[in-house]
Amino acid sequence: MSENEPIVDDASTNASATIYDALQTEIDDVLVGNDDAIELLTIALLTRGHLLLEGVPGVGKTTLANSFAKASGLEYNRIQMTPDILPADITGTQMYREHDGTFDLQRGPVFANLVVADEINRATPKTQSALLEAMQERRVTISGDTLELPIPFMVIATQNPLEMEGVFELPEAQLDRFQFKHRIDLPDEDAERELVDRFDDNPALGPETIDRVMTDEQLHRAREYASSVYVAPPLKEYLIDIVTATREHPDTVHGASPRATLVYLNGIKASAAIHGRNYAIPDDVKALAEPTLVHRLVLATDAELSDVSPDDVVTDVVESVAVPSTDILTPDEQ
Repeated sequence: MSENEPIVDDASTNASATIYDALQTEIDDVLVGNDDAIELLTIALLTRGHLLLEGVPGVGKTTLANSFAKASGLEYNRIQMTPDILPADITGTQMYREHDGTFDLQRGPVFANLVVADEINRATPKTQSALLEAMQERRVTISGDTLELPIPFMVIATQNPLEMEGVFELPEAQLDRFQFKHRIDLPDEDAERELVDRFDDNPALGPETIDRVMTDEQLHRAREYASSVYVAPPLKEYLIDIVTATREHPDTVHGASPRATLVYLNGIKASAAIHGRNYAIPDDVKALAEPTLVHRLVLATDAELSDVSPDDVVTDVVESVAVPSTDILTPDEQ
């Protein structure tokens, strides 16, 4: 890990790419084989999105979330979701002070720049809904008072797809608040061998050994750069065609929402930015199709009985929608 001060870049450079490279390098010193997840986390941070990490126990979901929080330098809180946790345990409450007869506002752990909701599907639907207003409106209501959340604000949630006992499936309204859903798979043999060697050499390796690699000002510049990325009209039509195709697909009852279209657009802008471009290309749209859309689809009963998955539908949609010509997608051709 670097012992230097947070990275410093010239204001004229692509701050988005600089931040992404720094986060990737720093987190890679601890974790192995999570490049795709780090990319999505960076895009979500730059576009004010939220990320749902799914994977079996032991693949490093929580470690990744905590490592990203440490590397970004943002104030963060971790909430361990359980069936007995209450909405007030997340948002906060008014505490009565008996000695003077007044109420004190006790802010909950949601008041942080980055909130890690660990095992979110272990919380009851009522508790899960406490995050809805926070994730969409960036504010919460406590005893009738509406309070703004810190800026930036981001939720990273984790869930285990295997357990069936003591868990509550996230409703569509909750899933739609997540910009991306990413599945962390078991590492291949080479990656696991590298992981074993790395932790054998340094058993203390973990999120606490990660250094901050960016400043608040750099994040602000990175967000501005990402939002300024050019998306040509044919590429916007390509994006809309893909979203529309999820709604018209024979295996879906409900496709992606207009919210999905907007976060999809923001995502491809940030994807282009972190890869060093000031314009988007079709590969940006293709790369973000699955993490953006897969958790937003409601499959028809016949499709579920036939073992069709949302991943299958998204793959079919991307393969069926015509790709626009790349020679009209640069800013020079506006």
